[in-house]
Amino acid sequence: MGKTTPDYITCLTRNEKREILMPARDAYPAIKQFIEGRWVDGDADTSENVLDPATAEVLAAYRHVTAGQLDCALDAVSRSARGWRDLSPLHRSDIIRRAAQLLRDRADRIAFVVSSEQGKPLHEARAEVYASADIIDWCAEEGRRTYGRIVPSDNDSRLMVTTEPVGPVAAFTPWNFPVLTVARKVAPALAAGCPIIVKAAEETPAGAMAVVSAFADAGAPPGVVNLALGVPAEISEHVLSAGIVRKVSLTGSVPVGRTLSRLAAEHDIRTTMELGGNAPVIVEPDIDVDEVALRCATSKFRNAGQVCNSPSRFFVHAAVHDRFVAAVQRFVRDIRLGAGTAEATTMGPLANSRRVEYVRRALADALDRGAQIACGGGIPSGAGNFVEPTVLTEVADSSTVFAEEIFGPIMPIVRYHDLDDAITRANATTYGLASFVFTGSLAKAHRMARELEAGMVGINTTVVSRAETPFGGIKASGHGFESGLEGVDVYLRRKAILEHDPAAPGRGVSH
Repeated sequence: MGKTTPDYITCLTRNEKREILMPARDAYPAIKQFIEGRWVDGDADTSENVLDPATAEVLAAYRHVTAGQLDCALDAVSRSARGWRDLSPLHRSDIIRRAAQLLRDRADRIAFVVSSEQGKPLHEARAEVYASADIIDWCAEEGRRTYGRIVPSDNDSRLMVTTEPVGPVAAFTPWNFPVLTVARKVAPALAAGCPIIVKAAEETPAGAMAVVSAFADAGAPPGVVNLALGVPAEISEHVLSAGIVRKVSLTGSVPVGRTLSRLAAEHDIRTTMELGGNAPVIVEPDIDVDEVALRCATSKFRNAGQVCNSPSRFFVHAAVHDRFVAAVQRFVRDIRLGAGTAEATTMGPLANSRRVEYVRRALADALDRGAQIACGGGIPSGAGNFVEPTVLTEVADSSTVFAEEIFGPIMPIVRYHDLDDAITRANATTYGLASFVFTGSLAKAHRMARELEAGMVGINTTVVSRAETPFGGIKASGHGFESGLEGVDVYLRRKAILEHDPAAPGRGVSH
């Protein structure tokens, strides 16, 4: 079949900074679809511009996928499903593990491309690539352990539970982590024995291309991994209505999740939905205030606040509230705003202009309701989707910045006096992805871990996303898990096999 890697991805060493710092317009790739093992142009009359969020310049233009090309992808996953399923778990694991190593080998180059199209700083983009490789490695190993079980039974019978791949998968990924979210869906699907069609975010296609390239170059057979780029609603309607896909995995917004859930229900398709969050943070007074403030601010302003599971609403005990705010202010003053591709940048632009307008409205709403700006608050004029990192105090719980997922660099901090009240206010949201607790009391930590309504709770840490542990939420944040053994399990179905000895003359029939 020949080499499948697009020309822009080369195995650079980490010392080749000369190429890494090429201007984005010269380094950004031509955008392609990947169908049946081939990189092809879209055939649609409609097209998409990929914009540099730091300058608003066009990085690339590409044509959308057509219904006919989607049919080819559907046919590809249908035809490849049996062969990939019947490949030994060990063989699948070898291919998946090679894909992880290819990502590591290409990390600097991929990081530059991701920074160009998404805006995050280079060091964050590199970290995303390495984290993606870790997830892929985990899935490669976990796919070898998709065991069934033998159930104790009578002497003349055998009771077994076996696992099987659920079948072809359709995955829909967002723009905030264009490498990691694709890896988090492709790797477990392939490890479980399922071929996949990825519909990646139209704004950040090159990051998805990098992941697909790694799997293709690692030896995934044609048709096992496919990439479609185009109009989201048209792709989802066509792919989910064809009667071929048996599993849908989405990382996206609540409205999109509800739409895909309805489509999936109409066609008896399993779903995993990761639909965002609005994570509360409760800071007790028995902690190192400066250190906790540093951890919280670092996590909050990562990727310019565009992280679904990052701390979002900060409840700080009145005894340490002012010190906490002062420490956060010091951190924010050191943030260097700029293009993600510049090595000196510590916070890049928002990924698109829609986010800037949403943040503008949310900030105005908070100020109208009595919030005070502790620092930041500016939205620079001119090209680029830049918003200053902003810290707010005296924020009303009814404010948009508290009640909704902002997905931007606004850090609202409120004080509390009573822990019962803090827990109640923390749970007063439709979301339930992550919650965070900082306390020196083991009893309080255990209590809050039990009472906070979230799929993940971080105690004295802001990190709740690991390759080894399940990632997922409750309430409007969705259902199902990614990562950990649970992240592979959602791509498997179980079959109960109840076997009795054959009936023989004179023995009667066994029941």
